[in-house]
Amino acid sequence: MDRSPLVKLPPALSTHASPGEGRYVLGVDGGATKTLAAVLDLELLEVHVAHGGPSNEDSVGVRAAVDALLAVADAAIARAGLEPAQIARSVLAVAGTDTDNLDRHVRAVRGDWIVVNDVVAAWASATDARPGVGVISGTGSNVFGVGRDGRAWRAGGWGHLLGDEGSGYWIGNEAIKLALRDRDGTGPPTAFSDEAVSFFAVPSVEALGAQVYSRPLTKADIAAFARVAAMLAARGERDACELYARAAHELGRQVAAVIRETGLAVSGESFPVGLIGSAFHAGEVFVGPLRECVGREAANAAVIAVDTPPVAGSLMLAAHGCALGAQLTASALAPILER
Repeated sequence: MDRSPLVKLPPALSTHASPGEGRYVLGVDGGATKTLAAVLDLELLEVHVAHGGPSNEDSVGVRAAVDALLAVADAAIARAGLEPAQIARSVLAVAGTDTDNLDRHVRAVRGDWIVVNDVVAAWASATDARPGVGVISGTGSNVFGVGRDGRAWRAGGWGHLLGDEGSGYWIGNEAIKLALRDRDGTGPPTAFSDEAVSFFAVPSVEALGAQVYSRPLTKADIAAFARVAAMLAARGERDACELYARAAHELGRQVAAVIRETGLAVSGESFPVGLIGSAFHAGEVFVGPLRECVGREAANAAVIAVDTPPVAGSLMLAAHGCALGAQLTASALAPILER
């Protein structure tokens, strides 16, 4: 079986633009529900943004995904008052299970544009594109890291049917399972039962179970129930706290694999493990157990919450390929994007 990395950093991202180039870069964040593009002026530190529809190939197909990415990117370039040729580096970070396929289609139209998986952009936001690990836990989950010698490794990211452990979807789905087991007597009573009936506006828990298959509920619908799990955990409900501990364990196994494969723990130097995504809004009930899991693998890991817009990562990757943006950090970029 092939044991090579599942995701690699494109070689172009480690090279610098030619002298005199590199004032403007383009970053795109493409997902299953929306796409955001931003043009960053590296001299004035100004951004021009545009929004559009979904660009996740798994959700809309490759042709629609490419059309959405190009349309939103061109809109951001136009809002900046530029021509595409004035953009020194363009990095498109897109959610999905096969971004290599999307990369080929985009390059057929825009030969020098780079498409990466969104977890690579998350890593760039979490580490300033330096050695460390980026961890996504939103609707789905994914982990990616780069070692000090450039070794890259991804764990997870297999989607909601085959993975997404520790994600909002996984937490919401497991909470519904607890309610169903309460209903049929195979599990203990749980506060999730009444909360699920109320949240999904159904007459009974069994009706919710049927709706998962017949409607069916979307990934986003189920992931949204994780907010209820967070609320119950904050109140100290035992089953909700235990659910987050399990989520942390599952996600922690992926982080540990990335740390091992990249050799980050070997040198003993501190490195960041940046947490990105809505599921981490649950706070210490989730982050605490995850920190413990990571600490057992690498005592030199610094687990931190990262609060920057997702598009910041693709801008960071693009900027670090240009002389003017080589020292740009996510913390400096975040307030610019907020404005």
